[in-house]
Amino acid sequence: MEFTLHQIAGMLHGVVRGDGDQKINMLAKIQDAREGQISFLANPKYEQYIYTTHATAVIVQKDFQPKKEIQSSLVLVEDPYSSFTVLLEEYHKLISFQKSGVEQPSFVGEKTAIGKNIYRGAFSYIGSNVKIGDNTKIYPHVFVGDEVVIGDNVILHPNVKLYAGTRIGNNCVIHAGTVIGSDGFGFAPQDDGTYKTIPQLGNVIVEDNVSIGANTVIDCATLFGDSTIIRKGVKLDNLIQIAHNVEVGKNTVIAAQTGISGSSKVGDNCMIAGQVGIAGHLVIANRTSFGAQAGVSKSISEEGQQLLGYPAIDLKEYFRSYAVFKRLPDLNNRLRDLEKRVKGHTPQPIETGDNGEKA
Repeated sequence: MEFTLHQIAGMLHGVVRGDGDQKINMLAKIQDAREGQISFLANPKYEQYIYTTHATAVIVQKDFQPKKEIQSSLVLVEDPYSSFTVLLEEYHKLISFQKSGVEQPSFVGEKTAIGKNIYRGAFSYIGSNVKIGDNTKIYPHVFVGDEVVIGDNVILHPNVKLYAGTRIGNNCVIHAGTVIGSDGFGFAPQDDGTYKTIPQLGNVIVEDNVSIGANTVIDCATLFGDSTIIRKGVKLDNLIQIAHNVEVGKNTVIAAQTGISGSSKVGDNCMIAGQVGIAGHLVIANRTSFGAQAGVSKSISEEGQQLLGYPAIDLKEYFRSYAVFKRLPDLNNRLRDLEKRVKGHTPQPIETGDNGEKA
């Protein structure tokens, strides 16, 4: 896979300074790049490498002024880092979507409609009445249950499991081992101390442009006709648990080992760090940020807050509290010292005469 610098500059809305017909076949770090590769310079502390790199081309800020002669061609853009990210995305798409055809053994159920340019890996299972869009890639050992709908340009990595009725939008990537549509954690306690299973009859809807990391689990809604919903543009890390009837708002990002309990609603453009726990039936306002290991036990109504700790409180308030908390051993020692001093200076009782007057 090769592109000319002119083609790359067109993709990035940039301008070539040098030979635009040079061929590029790989992306690389500026200090390690070789001929035929392209790199970028976004951080000034790496500028030294642009004068020694063997890269065929380097993406730079449009107003970049070199201090020495540069052997590489330059691609002048508004934002070198973002532009390089665009190239990485395009390169990843080429790699990810180049597979096509059907490997055997694999299974497809009755009345299933499959789009064009599909890849189905060996030992994949696709149930009945399934609809799969164009250019979707289904890797080995993927399970797709009955009545599932999958959009265009979707990648299901090995061992992904989509339970019956799941809906996946366009341009989604779901990584290995993820389970979507499994039963919510619903059990009713009985008088004899046992638990009765509550059937989980709803489904999961994953909208367009969603990325889901490896070994993440998204449970289906409890009632038929209800859905657990992951809105457009959401990015989920590995090892996340999203319970039944949860809704995650558009463009929200969630890091690993976070758990969201049943029926909670997370707003748009939220940022949730690793190991955050969100209790059930809460509503989280748009643009809320939770630091790592925050415990969320009540709804957040004000937009744009930054919260940390358990229970989660305002970030600045948390750090003020922590400044006191880390001094507790010293404060405790000082308190004990004061107690000893007070005991050592206890006033003696005053003697009185028979009539109660001072002796």
